[in-house]
Amino acid sequence: MKLNFLNFMNVTAHIDVSTPKGRKIVRELERNKKVVKIENPLPIDKDGFPEKTYTLEESFEKLWDKMEEHYGLDLRGL
Repeated sequence: MKLNFLNFMNVTAHIDVSTPKGRKIVRELERNKKVVKIENPLPIDKDGFPEKTYTLEESFEKLWDKMEEHYGLDLRGL
């Protein structure tokens, strides 16, 4: 019995998603989920730690602030 193991070859590409062409390329790659795995790592600061991340409370505070800015009233008390 002969086993044939596939050799997995990986390619790492850095795509600038701030441009329309870069976003288009990523969308095309995402359509091939069986063979493409896309990783979006967090940006790293000068100390080697991820850049600013937000706690759940901070996220909700930003949400409430945006809603207050949009609707013109504080929705926290409702």
